[in-house]
Amino acid sequence: MNAGVRSEVLALEGALSFESLPDVLEKSRAYTARTDLPDRLTIDFSAITQVDSSAVALLLEWRREAARLGKSLLFENLPANLLALADLYGVTGLIQPCRA
Repeated sequence: MNAGVRSEVLALEGALSFESLPDVLEKSRAYTARTDLPDRLTIDFSAITQVDSSAVALLLEWRREAARLGKSLLFENLPANLLALADLYGVTGLIQPCRA
């Protein structure tokens, strides 16, 4: 870890599905609008109970937004079924760790 690089973990819980997506997107947009947004953000999926294909789109949106903001983004504890969906859609490489 670089000295002086602020980091933060965003812990998700519950279902990441088509039904929950609007609320999760709203919360993440409010988060990225913060004036004190950290340089590095880790999103922890360990408490996610269910995913559907919309979760893959969400991860890709978060990746685009982090790149736009010049922030580092790391997904931790991705559920196996979410990784399988990403593999099915051929986007596994896009959700792997990247550093800005």
